[in-house]
Amino acid sequence: MASDGARKQFWKRSNSKVPGSIQHVYGAQHPPFDPLLHGTLLKSTPKVPTTPVKAKKVSTFQEFESNTSDAWDAGEDDDELLAMATESLNSEVVMETAHRVLRNHSQRQSQPSQKEMPEPEPQPIAEPPVAPSGDLRLVKSVSESHTPCPSESTSDPVPLQRSQSLPHSATVSLSGTSDPNALGGPALSNREASRLDKFKQLLAGPNTDLEELRKLSWSGIPKPVRPITWKLLSGYLPANVDRRPATLQRKQKEYFAFIEHYYNSRNDEVHQDTYRQIHIDIPRMSPEALILQPKVTEIFERILFIWAIRHPASGYVQGINDLVTPFFVVFICEYIDQEDVDEVDVSSVPAEVLRNIEADTYWCMSKLLDGIQDNYTFAQPGIQKKVKMLEELVSRIDERVHRHLDGHEVRYLQFAFRWMNNLLMRELPLRCTIRLWDTYQSEPEGFSHFHLYVCAAFLVRWRREILEERDFQELLLFLQNLPTARWDDQDVSLLLAEAYRLKFAFADAPNHYKK
Repeated sequence: MASDGARKQFWKRSNSKVPGSIQHVYGAQHPPFDPLLHGTLLKSTPKVPTTPVKAKKVSTFQEFESNTSDAWDAGEDDDELLAMATESLNSEVVMETAHRVLRNHSQRQSQPSQKEMPEPEPQPIAEPPVAPSGDLRLVKSVSESHTPCPSESTSDPVPLQRSQSLPHSATVSLSGTSDPNALGGPALSNREASRLDKFKQLLAGPNTDLEELRKLSWSGIPKPVRPITWKLLSGYLPANVDRRPATLQRKQKEYFAFIEHYYNSRNDEVHQDTYRQIHIDIPRMSPEALILQPKVTEIFERILFIWAIRHPASGYVQGINDLVTPFFVVFICEYIDQEDVDEVDVSSVPAEVLRNIEADTYWCMSKLLDGIQDNYTFAQPGIQKKVKMLEELVSRIDERVHRHLDGHEVRYLQFAFRWMNNLLMRELPLRCTIRLWDTYQSEPEGFSHFHLYVCAAFLVRWRREILEERDFQELLLFLQNLPTARWDDQDVSLLLAEAYRLKFAFADAPNHYKK
């Protein structure tokens, strides 16, 4: 069990408020929830306990939110936590651990790198097995690589094990591939070039077959065709090629009419709280190199404010701001050669191009939110329901993990609320989020229904680490700071494979949430 000092520090961290922050703005037309009128909350902040006590079970969502600090902030009291940890460390243990890490690293360095192994010879096309119910995505390889996200990882990841029930994909034919160097970026492998050709052929027709595009996109979308593919899969652009230019022009013109009509009201009394919350939240977003650029900040403020004004049932809620970034980065990468999506620089992009990207980002984000808007209405009932469904699902697929969390009084709402609210964007690097969204846009109800199974697979992915933790504080800190900084496309593909297996096994079982 943690010492009294450590527990005090944890409760101090959990109950502290960020200076200058305010409560969520649930809607432009709805006042904040008044706890005194409803009688569900304490009138004052509870005192820090002087002796170890059991975590109080949360009875309502409002009580949980009132007693939990901003779930999107990190870094407060880091120095104090490090100081506490330093006091309890044994120097001999530290030195022994350091030497062991160095020895292991030296051994790995002396072994030939797997990445340096020669690429295997291409194999002929094999007939894929027939999936039940005619679902061809089941035989589509979830690990069939697309243009890889750049990664600096040199460590050996511990990926999810491939399910035996998920068929392996047919090997892609390498005949008739295009010249990889003609793309202007780094040279593509034969397989990547072959996949890119498939996308180009599908998109070149007079009417794009959206169902085929979804099947092809499930395993990832090559970077050169990702912008147009996302616009098609989100429903922003029509399948007919001839109608696309007129549609783009009309929607972009419509968005800037909203700007002219609504944006000047951001400082009016009725909207100033909404705009102030947006202005506070944007600097907290990631990646910092993107958000700190003034042009980007202005674009995000306009997009979020216009969406809030036009959707008064929910208004602006923390979490919506993160959903802008993937669309903006994907669309702007069409005009720049930046390979690292975390360090996109917009300074070289013409102003007219930025205007069009802003409008496209607004409409695609709106299409996404149309399917999950109950996540952001008053009291966020959609998220509460999904967290409960996640808890029941995990209790069925891994009862030991579920009982371990329950035995240490770790509530799913304390860590999974953010997973649902931000669609795992705060848990994964941006490059991995973009790859994840390739599949989400290919799946029916990907951002709502399939996301539940991804979260379940994501939690079970850390099974060993969770079962090793024997303390409430350490468990919660681990689940809120998962070690995914080095993740790449392979990790995401294996996560999606496991999520699809869970969906295939449980989605059509009417009582799969019940014991």
